[in-house]
Amino acid sequence: MSEPEAGGRHRRPDGGEVAGPIGAEDVLAGAPAPAPAPERPRRERPSPWNRPRDRVVAVLIVVVVAVTGVVIWAGSASRATIQETSAPGAPLPPAPATVPPTLRELWQAPSDSAPVPIAEGTAVATANGGEIAGRDPLTGEVRWRYARDLTLCTAAEAWGRVLAVYRKDGVNGESGCSEVIGLGIDTGLRKAQRTGSAPLGTRLVTDGSQVTATGPELLVTWRDDLVETNEYGKVPALVNPNKQPRTGCTYGSVAMASGRLGVIERCPGDPGDRLTVMKSVPKESDEPQVSFSAIVAGHNAKMVAMSGDHTAVALPDQRLLVLYDADGEQTAAYPLDLPASDLAQDPAGLAPVTSTTSANVYWFTGSKMMALSRDNLTPLWTLNSALGPGITFAHQLVVPIQGGLAVLNESDGSTIRTIAVDRHGYTGPVRLAALGPVLLEQRGNTLVAFS
Repeated sequence: MSEPEAGGRHRRPDGGEVAGPIGAEDVLAGAPAPAPAPERPRRERPSPWNRPRDRVVAVLIVVVVAVTGVVIWAGSASRATIQETSAPGAPLPPAPATVPPTLRELWQAPSDSAPVPIAEGTAVATANGGEIAGRDPLTGEVRWRYARDLTLCTAAEAWGRVLAVYRKDGVNGESGCSEVIGLGIDTGLRKAQRTGSAPLGTRLVTDGSQVTATGPELLVTWRDDLVETNEYGKVPALVNPNKQPRTGCTYGSVAMASGRLGVIERCPGDPGDRLTVMKSVPKESDEPQVSFSAIVAGHNAKMVAMSGDHTAVALPDQRLLVLYDADGEQTAAYPLDLPASDLAQDPAGLAPVTSTTSANVYWFTGSKMMALSRDNLTPLWTLNSALGPGITFAHQLVVPIQGGLAVLNESDGSTIRTIAVDRHGYTGPVRLAALGPVLLEQRGNTLVAFS
């Protein structure tokens, strides 16, 4: 048997070495292992939901949350909205080179909330009851729909969209038309939406950049994302007082042009009506920037039109059409040969019945159509027995008249020809629009398409 060498190494009989003492035990191997520390007994906390009373409370919380969600959903705009969109329609054929000698009725549809036909891009829109419908201009087929469980107050074309205002009480529970939405006219896609403060009976007037909702005590102007740029008059939920230039006034008629908003005001203590022109986009939306405010001669004045820096106002008492410049200075006055009934009332919705072409502005007085120069609103000529203002269709001026349409020379009002149209007994005002080869007539609550 080998003897151990220093360092605890052993030599085997064959001369090899083995590290460590063969069979030797660790010096601690015989020591007893330390006893594990005794575990402290855990105290089980009682669950807060083990008691019957707690379980009942939990169930009630779940029920309340569920019911609240259902109520919110049931009363929300989404719950009460139907929206069916579509792809854009195919491009339309171009308009003919001149107005054809005859027109064929293509289709008609109810549209009681759009005073003027809505047509842009590849679609025509009707506004009836609570529904906006985008239609094929040639067939009238519905491509898209947007419907609410609210009634439409009014609708118009703006920014290449359908701008629709729905009847719903607004701030402070005041009766009005507070739901506003912009829809892509080609697709029905929602472009913008807001809760506004337009009053009942509102109409929409525009200068192409901004839109103003009219009202007898409040004018509200929006930009294309429906953010308010100007509030004028009796502002609901007023935050900053003393920002409005006058209080207690009522409004007679409203027009817009070139970033300006004009209104006929009737204010306590004034000796006559007041013409006020302001910026449609002031620095602060609740503080109007008035360019001028001038007392006109007499009462019952009517805003006729605005173009560039010029404003035209009709004065029934004097039987005059008066023109004003950008500073509110009277530049000219022209006699008005109109029946008294034409100027007896403010226009419906406070919006003058006008249209604009590249050459002229056309004002429908109620029985006649007056052509005003687009440059400075100077009167040029008058067409008797008109049913509405004219538009450009197939590169010519077309005006609705009793029994049909008149094609006129824009420079002097001479008649080129007339076209018979069967309106099936309807004799009231007519508003026109055109889209490609299609001519549209708004007859009261009905939209009719021709080609």
